[in-house]
Amino acid sequence: MRLAELAQRLGAECHGLPDAEITGVAGIEEAGPGQVTFVANPKYAVLAKKTTAGAVLVAPDFPEITASTLRIKNPYLAFARAIEIFHPAPVYPSEIHATAVIHPTARIGKGASIGAYVVVSENCVIGNHATILPHVVIYPNVRIGDHFFAHAHSVVREDCRVGNNVVLQNGVVVGSDGYGFAKDDAGRWHKIVQSGPAIIEDDVEIQANSCIDRASVGETRIGRGAKIDNLVQVGHGSSVGENTLLCAQVGLAGSTHIGDNAILAGQVGVAGHCHIGDRVIVTAQSGVGGNIEAGKIISGSPAYDNRQWLRVCAIMPRLPEMLKQFERKRKTESE
Repeated sequence: MRLAELAQRLGAECHGLPDAEITGVAGIEEAGPGQVTFVANPKYAVLAKKTTAGAVLVAPDFPEITASTLRIKNPYLAFARAIEIFHPAPVYPSEIHATAVIHPTARIGKGASIGAYVVVSENCVIGNHATILPHVVIYPNVRIGDHFFAHAHSVVREDCRVGNNVVLQNGVVVGSDGYGFAKDDAGRWHKIVQSGPAIIEDDVEIQANSCIDRASVGETRIGRGAKIDNLVQVGHGSSVGENTLLCAQVGLAGSTHIGDNAILAGQVGVAGHCHIGDRVIVTAQSGVGGNIEAGKIISGSPAYDNRQWLRVCAIMPRLPEMLKQFERKRKTESE
């Protein structure tokens, strides 16, 4: 498409060659003629000066460069939309495959696409325009909203609730049993029934092979707009706030409560019954063993204030030499 048309569809201001033909998207280091790229991080600004891309999405105040530019307030989001334009998502037909098993008491809204070997159990309610791909299993008494998208081999367990515009990637399990056992007098572990459902609110995406455990009592809840990465474990009775990000391999022990707009980076672990406030950032591989006030940035294991952690990390490589200096000084003083 012409660059001017792309600018119009993205709501960007076109500077350069409006009639240039744009055929795709690429990163700033790989983009060539006919491709659009973006710069959102200042450290990549130097690459924009020498790129051969057909156009670059940039902020309105970005300096002029040789390549054509599309100027917009949020170039990263605009680039995401450009990817959608050039790589539209597959469209699945509104039909139910002959091998799908749907209980007579289940109710499914209009416009559903249900793939091969899907199972929808008794008393389930699924809203309009659902896309349920092969081998998905919906257990009894589940309630699901409109525009549900479940990739192959995802599972929603009994009595769980799923809102509108929810996406489950491959292998997700919503409502698996929580890890609850009580030891009897003989020292054997006795399973505690996990009676409480998992609740997934609107606009949530849960990515591949992540598990949201059901609760022993009460509920496990994922707040509206939360995004959960691959291989994440949300323990029983936990809650995750609105628009919070849980990155790959995060693990929340039971009854963990995460506030709104928080970010837990990759491989963060949180002990049970901890409360993490709104807008908290926990950096990668940190271990959280206590409550965290709203707005804090913490790092390390055990985790503490990020700025102090950075100072400690800077000192660590110098410790052997500092120890030598200390020993020399002590020896000199003793003489």
